[in-house]
Amino acid sequence: MTKNTVSGLTRLLLSGLLLALPLAGAAQDQTAEPEAGAAVSVEELKRRVIELNRDLFILEEDLLFPASTQFAVFLSVDTGRFLTLDSVKLKVDDEVVAAHLYTDRQVAALQRGGMQRLYIGNLRSGSHQVTVFVEGVGADQRAYKKAATLDFDKGADIASLEIRVQDSAADYQPHVEIVEWE
Repeated sequence: MTKNTVSGLTRLLLSGLLLALPLAGAAQDQTAEPEAGAAVSVEELKRRVIELNRDLFILEEDLLFPASTQFAVFLSVDTGRFLTLDSVKLKVDDEVVAAHLYTDRQVAALQRGGMQRLYIGNLRSGSHQVTVFVEGVGADQRAYKKAATLDFDKGADIASLEIRVQDSAADYQPHVEIVEWE
């Protein structure tokens, strides 16, 4: 299903909801002030539109990324002494699918334990190779580049990988590894 089909479906469902909603005046209590009844009806309308928007977002995610082909890659960082992260590039089967340059605030958030969803997409079942390239500033303010590769088999379920960038006190170097989530 294409993105245009999903957008058309979203518009159609939203139009249907707006036609199905009761008119604001019909829901009013005739004994109450007209402005108070209209305000309640408008609030109810806003609530229903927000609920529909949430449901449509979930439907769009399910249509664009069905569970049988869904593939997600996350990034976690546990560094600071031996590496300051600058950028990450992700390749899946020799095709660049994601690249990100980090701001100081983003790096700080990752170092505090945050996790970034670097990529989400579709991937057919079978054998695949994922490669990540991490660049930053290492010890003694020198440019640092590191790569890691993982060969894995995607089954019929959702596949999730985590790129872990960690300082290692054993050799005073940052290490990059790709881990498949169970």
